[in-house]
Amino acid sequence: MTTPNDIRTALLLGHEVALLDVRHEAAFATGHPLFAANLAFDRIDLESAIRLPRKDVPIVLYDDGEGYVATAAATLTALGYTNIETLEGGLEGWRATGFEVFEDVNSYSKAFGELVEARRHTPWLAAENVAALIEEKADIVILDARRFEEYATMNIPGSTSVPGAELVLRLAEAVPDPDTTIIVNCAGRTRSIIGTQSLINAGIPNRVVALRNGTIGWTLAGQSLAHGSDRPAPEVRQSDETTATARAVAYRAGVKRLTPAELTTLERDTSRTLYRFDVRRPDEYEAGHVAGFRSYPGGQLVQETDIAAPVRGARIVLADDIGPRADMTASWLAQMGWDVFVLDGGFDGLLETGAGPTIPPGDPAYRYKRPYEGTDNAAAAMQAYLDWEYGLVDQLARDGTHGFYVI
Repeated sequence: MTTPNDIRTALLLGHEVALLDVRHEAAFATGHPLFAANLAFDRIDLESAIRLPRKDVPIVLYDDGEGYVATAAATLTALGYTNIETLEGGLEGWRATGFEVFEDVNSYSKAFGELVEARRHTPWLAAENVAALIEEKADIVILDARRFEEYATMNIPGSTSVPGAELVLRLAEAVPDPDTTIIVNCAGRTRSIIGTQSLINAGIPNRVVALRNGTIGWTLAGQSLAHGSDRPAPEVRQSDETTATARAVAYRAGVKRLTPAELTTLERDTSRTLYRFDVRRPDEYEAGHVAGFRSYPGGQLVQETDIAAPVRGARIVLADDIGPRADMTASWLAQMGWDVFVLDGGFDGLLETGAGPTIPPGDPAYRYKRPYEGTDNAAAAMQAYLDWEYGLVDQLARDGTHGFYVI
């Protein structure tokens, strides 16, 4: 049995721990510890090999009294996991100890985004101001930092799809004039904050601002969204200047670099969990990737780190044949307290092709409906979501385990 204080100590010391909430996602979103990851008891056999690659990693299971823990522990044991504990008192025991409970999904990534805005005073414009600029045909470009699929579902009229990790790489082609004002948006707040601050961190000459509250703020302001848009960012060639710029940002964040031979040494270390992510676009990954790496575009990796890497304290290695996407993604993961490396090279040898390991989608009945996805969300739900995000910095301070820093 592991106590809440044991978990807190492990987090503060940077020890590896997979604190797993074995309820379904919709229940998980009602409240959980900051660094808990959701792995529902009936999904363990589908997800554990990808998400928990080390069989002796410390695993701590909990639910909220539903009785799922025993089933989850039995499944993990049958799959060969050997270091399984339960959280004393479950979620209620965590609450009773006086520790913070965070709502929603991807909570610590979103909390980190709010901390970035609070510390760096990331500039923004309200929806009404952006709409006025569009109306007057001002010299602006709107870049949507979400996945292309989200962008195509609904987007700010006239915007271009440039998923977050692609922003620094593709900016020169997408926005060739340094006098053009750049507006970065997502559905809510996090990816627009991180995207805007990525460009600022990279020192680009343009004025860059976030669309405050993204498509949610746009909708609440009574503005209309476009649907079915197909404006991806232009293709780019490798640029020494862009490579150097992104690498300098990663250096400031304390990102480490390794060669393929050094990666082999990390892979042999069975005492640590190692996640390997290819942060390029999925089509690039499928065309050819370094063996052992899983496709996870960088912008989504920063947004969904709890899903991608549920073992807090693990090592992460990022790969990108051009470079800037891995460097910019790594810069954020390092600030989120991860032990992160960028792989230098590895793409000039024999590459694997295809989609690689994937996790099958879950039952929609158990999925948490994000207030920022789709086109049929109630205004009250969207506003409540924004109000929750505004309070995350104070909640981080009360929790005290995050270890985040902001360059």
